[in-house]
Amino acid sequence: MTTSSDLGRVLGIDPYILDNLNEKISERIGRSDVLQGFIDKNRSMIQKTLDVLDPTHTPAGEVREILRKKILRHEKQLIGFVSKLEGDDEFEKVVKFASEAATVKSGLFLKKEFAEKILKKRPPQNVLKYMGATSIDDLLKGQDVTEVFSALRFLESDLWMHETFEQEYSHFTADDFEEREIEIKVLGPEWQEVARKFVAKKHHNVSHLKEFGVIFLNPIAENVPGKFLRDTALFLHYFHEISFYSKLFAKYLVDKDNFSVKFKALLRGDVQEAKNLKGTEWLIVQQYLWKKDPKDPRLFVPHVNPESMHWARGERDLTYFGALEPDIDLEGWHDLDWVGGIFEEEDGSESLISFDLEDNTMTLASFMEGGRENFNYHQREAMWTKLFSEYVGGEDKMEELLIENFDKGVINFG
Repeated sequence: MTTSSDLGRVLGIDPYILDNLNEKISERIGRSDVLQGFIDKNRSMIQKTLDVLDPTHTPAGEVREILRKKILRHEKQLIGFVSKLEGDDEFEKVVKFASEAATVKSGLFLKKEFAEKILKKRPPQNVLKYMGATSIDDLLKGQDVTEVFSALRFLESDLWMHETFEQEYSHFTADDFEEREIEIKVLGPEWQEVARKFVAKKHHNVSHLKEFGVIFLNPIAENVPGKFLRDTALFLHYFHEISFYSKLFAKYLVDKDNFSVKFKALLRGDVQEAKNLKGTEWLIVQQYLWKKDPKDPRLFVPHVNPESMHWARGERDLTYFGALEPDIDLEGWHDLDWVGGIFEEEDGSESLISFDLEDNTMTLASFMEGGRENFNYHQREAMWTKLFSEYVGGEDKMEELLIENFDKGVINFG
């Protein structure tokens, strides 16, 4: 048994991979204690969260029940707090809360005028028909252009979206971007059917247009326990995701000849294949591959996922805000996004249990809807990302390396 055996089981990989990786990286950074320190901290965080229960002898079902009760209690507290804020309805109150809790506020984005220009060059016929408009000018007389843009992906065909993206996103320059605040839009009642399609497909009511610096909220109430806390954390996550991509836009705009290629790759979420990785290279994975294929080989090699960084920061905003408010007890979830452990089921089998806030809100919602799905993919990605952060010297250095190497698709310790 190696020192990394438990960690290997959590990540679903041979612990030899971790030991070999640690040996090579330790030589380069001049430290040999990172991996063991990481393993020890994971264990101690589990111990602390389970309130002095011995994790090695706590049945998996009991752990899940402890976490479910924590989510239920903290979500009730958050709903009670948000309900007292100013706003005409619950959605406006959530927007107010997120705006106050988010620690990033602005960035570099495409000028809003280009949303209108794209629509005029490529009139979305399904949107026009849905809204009963005869032209884009007619449509935009009474509609916000960002709301129209948010509806495109659910009313227009994949072919239309692909062709529009390739044609209209291939010629932007530095003059087409500007610094402005991140904007939050609550879709109006005329988009109710579109909003329902979005929620039915995505299972949450928040999304974003990162190139325009917009977060939009579909005003569809989801009353299943767990979903309010889940979507509030997602809201805060998007602030940080938009801010991060804004930094990449600024970096790539300097390279005028290759900007459009890099810009489109960012918005597509391109991920390099893992087969060409060298011994000390970490793959950059800018999406949750697990949702498409839980057996994707890129999930089982050293990789860093910027999504995990955005989630860590969004959940941190939430827990910091909770720490300042006596009626919200969310600080107990602080820095748990990467924490996970193996626990024994009643039948003697073993299961990975995530201590991440988002995984647990999703697991609770599934449980309340009669499902049995136990989510852990946020935690696994966060654990890889946290380990990378520990090796390089912290989150700020990790972000610096991500921005520096994003277009390469890998980060090399060599």
